[in-house]
Amino acid sequence: MAQKPTLRDIANTLSLSTAAVSMILSGKRLERFPQETIEAVHAEARKIGYVAKHADNGRDGLIIIVCPNVINPYYAALMQGIEFTAEKNGYNTCTYNTYWDIEREKKVLAFAGNPIVRGMIFSMIPQQADLVEQLSQRMPVITVGDKLSSLHLDTVEVDNYDAGYQIGKHLISLGHTHICYVSTSFNKHHSTRVLRYDGLCKSYKELCPQGSVALLSNDIDPLYELSTVEMEHQVGMELAEKCIRTKKNITAMVANNDMVAYGVIDEILREGYRIPDDYSVCGFDNIYPSQFNGVSLTTIDQYINLRGQSAFSLLQAKLERKESGAVTMTHLEFKARLIQRLTTGLPRRTKL
Repeated sequence: MAQKPTLRDIANTLSLSTAAVSMILSGKRLERFPQETIEAVHAEARKIGYVAKHADNGRDGLIIIVCPNVINPYYAALMQGIEFTAEKNGYNTCTYNTYWDIEREKKVLAFAGNPIVRGMIFSMIPQQADLVEQLSQRMPVITVGDKLSSLHLDTVEVDNYDAGYQIGKHLISLGHTHICYVSTSFNKHHSTRVLRYDGLCKSYKELCPQGSVALLSNDIDPLYELSTVEMEHQVGMELAEKCIRTKKNITAMVANNDMVAYGVIDEILREGYRIPDDYSVCGFDNIYPSQFNGVSLTTIDQYINLRGQSAFSLLQAKLERKESGAVTMTHLEFKARLIQRLTTGLPRRTKL
């Protein structure tokens, strides 16, 4: 049987001491070493398949949480659920934000080759699915995403298609015939937004065939998202203004998430219209400000914090069984639930 790679193997290849290699791989006193030496040690460790001794205990090392941004309370609540469960069970976590930038996602996937990394949780569907599926052959990887995703990964999921259908059914029951879906970047990399729209369209096709669902979206550059804290609110205002100006028969606007919906609400009020008398507004996610009396947004509850807790519990189970995604694959589904509040009501009877 071939011997396992050792610190000595790395040290001999790079002409370093075993003590230096040990410190670099454990992340200690890194200021003593040039960056190129640190990178060379990690590269050699990945090349020969070295696994640190401390990694035999799943509680050592780091669990990386990959997140698109830190501004939207949806991701804050999700990460809090993950970190709460990790802390309770003695694990260390580190959060990395991609801002939907593919290059930033590549960087964190490369960092996963560091022996200190024991597992990863994606708080969204990753943009580079093939690379993440390859990574899951070496360590546990959990995603928090869509039920209809074709990923071959362990997933804590929600049916966003059904969530969109529920919103459509609700608006149809109130009498809204023509509605508009407004969204930040709307493409294959944002499957959640697309599934919500598709479910919305399906409800109108089945339950209100004489009606229509318009689509307005803004493509957001990752650098702009990184530099603009109020991006989602701003997009909601811009698209609501466009809808009001160009689509006179619309009586309800559905935002791709609650943060965008807040921008929609502010623009409708800024223009001098009333909610829900002139326009009804819906969102998705049920982030905590949506229940405030001054907001009272009709939205879809997806049990964000509990899904985060479940995601870490799933990862922990795989770590302690020493499994990767190649051994078993679990899909844990949470049901979406409509929360009707004060932003939806009967449609106005005349055009504005």
